Amino acid sequence: MMLKDFSFQASFMGLLAAFVGFTSSFAIVLQGLTAVGATELQAASGLFALSMAMGIAGILLSVIYRMPISAAWSTPGAALLATSGVVEGGFAGAVGAFLICNIMIVIAGLWKPLGMAVSKIPSSIANAMLAGVLVSLCLAPVKAVAFDPALGLPILIAWIVVGRFNKLFAVPAAFLAFILVLIFGVDIPADATSQLAASSAIPTEFVWPEFSVSAFIGIALPLFLVTMASQNIPGVAVLKVNGFEPKPGPLFAWTGGLSLLSAPFGGHGINLAAITAALCAGQDANKDPTKRYWAAIMSGIGYVVFGLLAGVVTTLVGLAPSILIHAVAGLALIGAFSASAMAAFKESEDREAAAVTFLFTASGISFWGISGAFWGLLAGGLVYLFTRREKKEV
Repeated sequence: MMLKDFSFQASFMGLLAAFVGFTSSFAIVLQGLTAVGATELQAASGLFALSMAMGIAGILLSVIYRMPISAAWSTPGAALLATSGVVEGGFAGAVGAFLICNIMIVIAGLWKPLGMAVSKIPSSIANAMLAGVLVSLCLAPVKAVAFDPALGLPILIAWIVVGRFNKLFAVPAAFLAFILVLIFGVDIPADATSQLAASSAIPTEFVWPEFSVSAFIGIALPLFLVTMASQNIPGVAVLKVNGFEPKPGPLFAWTGGLSLLSAPFGGHGINLAAITAALCAGQDANKDPTKRYWAAIMSGIGYVVFGLLAGVVTTLVGLAPSILIHAVAGLALIGAFSASAMAAFKESEDREAAAVTFLFTASGISFWGISGAFWGLLAGGLVYLFTRREKKEV
């Protein structure tokens, strides 16, 4: 019986994982969806769809496999969208790219050659692309302070102070500071209360997808690579470190399939959780590993509840200058940026290729409607191949 495995310890850790996972990165999701053309309602719908998808995924996978398998939205993927810009077809074109990306993830899960091919992408190149995507977003906190020190500094200080005691709560603390700044430092419209009340309804908007080559190359392909390399594969690693041995393929197929259902409602995709997965899979969830799956179940329930509040959250964020919520998003990405940058330049023989990938991606260049992430991968990959060939010939 599943109920005999229930524990308050696991429940607490699961709900904590949901709280940290949602509050620390929802701003990145909203920023990413808006950047590729979503309206406020479409962005709220995407946030709702993603929250429901990862909540359902966490509950179902944990029940089926009796392991603490938690899901999360693709935070690096959302960051990628934030730097991609509007593609051909607007947000409908982006939704088409979401669908193609998640079909590829399902195939990678069911067809081993594709999954193995992704795993063979040089770590230096993949991490350099991710670092290039993140660097401009991580500058937002500095820009927020320059925009208005009285508004930007409290957010930055909250992140620094709380992070010295517990890094897990640093970004939620920054978000709380954002709320206080919003209440005491921003001129809130007179109808703000009525706006929040109206936004309590579940936000959903179906978007008919459009498909284009530029959206596939500029969004679908980089989103697939980022999600697999920086989320799904590390997510499996976290489970293995904690003594669990799931078969990765079916898990990728599950998350890709649920992402397909969320895509027409604006969700770019979910994947296996990596950072918050450690909360559910570690000893703090339960000393008995066979009972830790309840933590992931409770985490999934928490995400469903947060998803129902997506409209309120989106409206609340919209009341403040956008640079302030961008600052919260940027703070949430600093850890990911530093980790990816270190991994990108770790191997001396790959540093030139990594540097080219990083610079092309960070430049934000766009040719024929295709974002810099693709050109970074292409340029860095070519340098990597040439460098390796020269060393073999020597």
